[in-house]
Amino acid sequence: MKELKRIMHVDDEPDIQLIVKISLQEMGGFDLLVCDSGEKALSEAPVFLPDLILLDVMMPGMNGPDTLKALMKMPELVNTPAIFMTAKVQPSEIEELMALGALDVIHKPFNPVTLADDIREIWDKHIAGQSVG
Repeated sequence: MKELKRIMHVDDEPDIQLIVKISLQEMGGFDLLVCDSGEKALSEAPVFLPDLILLDVMMPGMNGPDTLKALMKMPELVNTPAIFMTAKVQPSEIEELMALGALDVIHKPFNPVTLADDIREIWDKHIAGQSVG
C-alpha cells in the first residue's frame, strides 16, 4: 500500500498557502511544498516528486487545469494523483475537473481543521488500496 507523505500545494493566494501549510504540515504531518504558480510547480515538482498534487483552479498565468495537464506530461509525474481546490462547485465544473483525472475536488472555503483527514480519506478511497508497481 502506497503511503501519502509528500504533497505539493499550488495556490497563488498567500492566505490560503498559510492555512494549508498549517493544516497539512504542522497539524497533518505531511512533507509539504508550496508553489505560488503553475510555472513554479512545473519547475519544482520533478525535484520534489510529490505523492499528491493539491491544485487551486483559478490562478493568474497558468491555471490549475493547465498546470495539471503540463505536470502529467512529465514522465516522473505521469501517475501522480491530484486534487483540485476551488470555489467553483457547480456539478458541471466539478465534472470537468474530474475528467482531467483529478481524484476529487475540495470546495473552498474548506475546513482547515479537517483538511488533512479529508485528503487522507480521498487518498485511502482512491489510491491506498491499489497495488504498487
